[in-house]
Amino acid sequence: MTSANRFGYEWEKYYWLSPDYEIQFQKWLGLFGLEIFQNKKVLDAGCGMGRNSFWALKYGAEELMAFDFDQRTVEAAKKNLAPFPNAQVEFASIYDINWQDEFDVVFCIGVIHHLAQPRKAIEKLIDSAKSGGMVLIWVYGYEGNEWIVRFVSPWRKYLTSKLPLSLLHILSYFFAFPLWLFVKLFKPKSPYLKQLSKFRFFHILSIVFDQLLPPIANYYKENEALELLTIHSRLRNIGIAPCNQNSWTVYGYKI
Repeated sequence: MTSANRFGYEWEKYYWLSPDYEIQFQKWLGLFGLEIFQNKKVLDAGCGMGRNSFWALKYGAEELMAFDFDQRTVEAAKKNLAPFPNAQVEFASIYDINWQDEFDVVFCIGVIHHLAQPRKAIEKLIDSAKSGGMVLIWVYGYEGNEWIVRFVSPWRKYLTSKLPLSLLHILSYFFAFPLWLFVKLFKPKSPYLKQLSKFRFFHILSIVFDQLLPPIANYYKENEALELLTIHSRLRNIGIAPCNQNSWTVYGYKI
């Protein structure tokens, strides 16, 4: 089963919007605030159930296109974005999109690190942006996640990503409940765990489930994350910002 199909199960089950998602999205934007969407034409590449698109629209996007590669995911996003007549959701693979020079802001949150061909996908994102438009991606960092790479990734790669989804979902409770107790009862120093301490249990459960789902999950060192965009000659003013000391927001502007 592909990553898209497995995430489709997740977004069908965890389709509701939460105020927590605004906090997450603000952090994933790195150096930028939600005002970057105001009066802009926006593309959300790999939109999931529409949680990031929702906030881009709430903060004034003039027009937004979102897409994902699972029909259940697309239907969930359509429901969540239904209040916005200026939003459209399509079923599409990031490798096959054909927009050219169309969007002021193109963002791709939490997708690139799950792809077998990230460079091909980023080329498509650059195609979609207007000249002068921003391309922004958020990816897992290696720094701060060494323990996940060492202890969790082998189990995910060889076991949990192959388990039936209903069984994996039940198994996720056994990891999520101790994590929820820890962040609630103690005062973790990690910025990420501090953020988790403000989340409800079912949000933490969805995060644990999300970590165990996909066949591919890459963790990028800072130079590797930056190279995802610097390797493309059609971008300028490329920059990178850390997020929660365990992930990277990388951005650039189309020439």
